[in-house]
Amino acid sequence: MKLILAASVAVGLTAAVPAFAEFQKVQSADAFKSLVVGKTLTRPFVKLEVSPGGAISGTGAAWAVSGNWTWKNGYFCRSLEWGGDDLGYNCQEVTASGQKIRFTSDQGAGRSADFNLR
Repeated sequence: MKLILAASVAVGLTAAVPAFAEFQKVQSADAFKSLVVGKTLTRPFVKLEVSPGGAISGTGAAWAVSGNWTWKNGYFCRSLEWGGDDLGYNCQEVTASGQKIRFTSDQGAGRSADFNLR
């Protein structure tokens, strides 16, 4: 079960999601922080908080999620652990539309995951 849900937790490593609204690229760390600070990023079975200081915390399918992030060359770069498993380091393109934020792995060339900002 844990292995099956790993993709849902791995910020930006889930199946591609069709675009229903026009997403705009988040260009800077400050713009990213203004979107996520004080909010919870949610999707089914996943709740994450991203701190302005570079920490990631939350749960995915009842297992703890923790990690660190930086903004590098226009991308959200993160290291992530889920339930004690290292999900690795990945730099992701971030786009946003309204109360949704999308992370696309491999600098925008990989799979995407959409989160609600609550």
